[in-house]
This record gives sequence, C-alpha cells and structure tokens, in this order.
Amino acid sequence: PDSFQVHGGMELIDTYVVTGLMEPLSDHLKEWGIYDKFPSAIMDICSYNGLVYSIPVNVHRGNVVFINNAILEDVGIERVPDDWPGFIEVLKKIKDAGYIPLALGDKDKWEAAHLFESILISTLGAYNYNGLWEGRTSFDHPGIEEAVDIFHELMNYVNDDHAALTWQEATRLVFDGEAAFNVMGDWAMGYLKTLGWTPGVEFSWMTVPGTKGTFMVVTDTFGLPKNAPNRENALKWLKVIASVEGQDAFNPIKGSIPARVDANKELYDDYLVWSMNDFATNALCPSIAHGSAAAEGFITALNDALNLFIANQNKAQFLRTLRNAAGEYVY
Repeated sequence: PDSFQVHGGMELIDTYVVTGLMEPLSDHLKEWGIYDKFPSAIMDICSYNGLVYSIPVNVHRGNVVFINNAILEDVGIERVPDDWPGFIEVLKKIKDAGYIPLALGDKDKWEAAHLFESILISTLGAYNYNGLWEGRTSFDHPGIEEAVDIFHELMNYVNDDHAALTWQEATRLVFDGEAAFNVMGDWAMGYLKTLGWTPGVEFSWMTVPGTKGTFMVVTDTFGLPKNAPNRENALKWLKVIASVEGQDAFNPIKGSIPARVDANKELYDDYLVWSMNDFATNALCPSIAHGSAAAEGFITALNDALNLFIANQNKAQFLRTLRNAAGEYVY
C-alpha cells in the first residue's frame, strides 16, 4: 500500500520497521517545518534508532471509566471514589440495585487486556509500568499480582455474557441503561456521541481508579512503506494528516485528540478538552493491548492467559505464563 494505519510503538517498530519495510520520515517532517509540533514522548514511540517512521494523527486515552449518570442518581451515588476499595464498594451498591455494575465485552480478547493494563498502571504507577518495557521493572513486581487480584474481584461485577459481546455492545449496555460503568478507550465516547448522547449530560467519565495523573496512550499513525506505488501522493497524504488543519478536521469526529500540541481547543467538546489538558501534563504510558508497549507475541500470550484466567481463576498459572512471555518477548 501507499500508506496504512498502524499503532505507534512496538506494533509499528517490531512488525514493520525492524523488518526493513518502512521509509524514515524525519527529513520530511523537518522540511514541512513541523518536527517540533508533536510531544517528544509521542515521537519516541514512532521512532527507531533516532529516526521517525510514522506520523501520529491522533491520541486516544485508554484508562477511562465511562459512567451512566442516571443510574448513579437512581442508586444515590453522588461521587465515585478514585481508589479501588471505594470503587468496588460502589460496584456492590449498583449490583444490589439490580444493574450491571461494570460492562465488559471481551469477545475479541483485547478488551480484557485493556481492562487489565488499566489496573496494572494503577498498581505499578507510571514509572514502574513503563519500566516493564524499558528493563527497569521486574515481572516479579508485587504490583502485578495486586493487579491480578483486582481484576479477579472486578469479574464479580461484570455482565454474565461478556465473552459473547464486542466492546461496542458492552458500551451499548451503558447507553441502554443496563450498566453503570465501562472501562474503555475514549473511542467509546465517540460511539456514545453517535448514539445521541452529549458528554457531561447523559454520561460522565473519570480516570480508572488509581491512575489519576497518568495517561495511557493509544495513537493511530501512518507511515510510508518502501516501494510505495504512488509515493508522491502518499507523501501529500502524510503532510495533510500531519498538519494542524488535518488533525483538527479528523479528531473531533473520531472522538480523539490531536497528536499536535498546537491544535485549536475551541473545536473540541468538554471530554476532549479534558483529555487534551491531561495529555499535556500527565505521565504517558503506552498501551499493551493496542500494540504500543510490547511485541505481538507478548500481547497474544497475555490475551490468551487472561481468557484462561477468567475461566479457571488460577492466579499462579497466569503469573507464570506472564513471566514466561516476558522472558521470551520483552527481555
């Protein structure tokens, strides 16, 4: 192809750059005068050996809880705690009131990994979480076992048919008034808007408990494959998506924020402005489930291990599988 969408990070680097399939774009970014218009942390996950290989068109946030406001009002919950013990107490109240506390749809497996990695950031903190992929943090860290325990507890509050649902169908449970919460990336916000809801009216949001000050990054990027059949047109496309005009046209519709630091905030709704402000100030953590933090082999192993853990609840087996996968694909 002339260009294609790929998540920044290991999905890009491990699959396409190391294998010699992509052209570097650093010189083009400098020629267009926009090399410094992106945060260095985002450009780092689009780079290899000091060269940029893809252009980030947007940034999604992964560690978000979406909330049905009417259910909270009905149950009498005025504030949702941002710590796990307090959050789980709220889940109990919602379950007792006859609602699904936490909507989950993990038919495609990555959705369970998305929930788990959000918990993992809370138990490890940004520094130690990032250290897993940078060689500073051991996969024997007690925060990993703590995350498994929280994940196991949350499974008591999800919908029984979670394995049969996609992420959209789980988010739809929130829209339909059946479920109170949904942990998902902010593409769920875009989906709720297409269903007719307005951010801050029918639904609200918060960071996943324990992750305030941390931003889980999922970025869609486009690169230039070697031997692209229409190379000049591909470069024109990349220049458009790298421009502030291109990013401001695309992102309000997509339900994501621009990767550029100089976007026009007046074009974005309350949720996206909140996300933009946090993106500019929070510690950034790459997503495992969406291909940024780890190699594809590790992601597959994690998805399969979580799927098995949900079924058999064997924590020791899960932790052993995770350590083995880290030994094979991370270290």
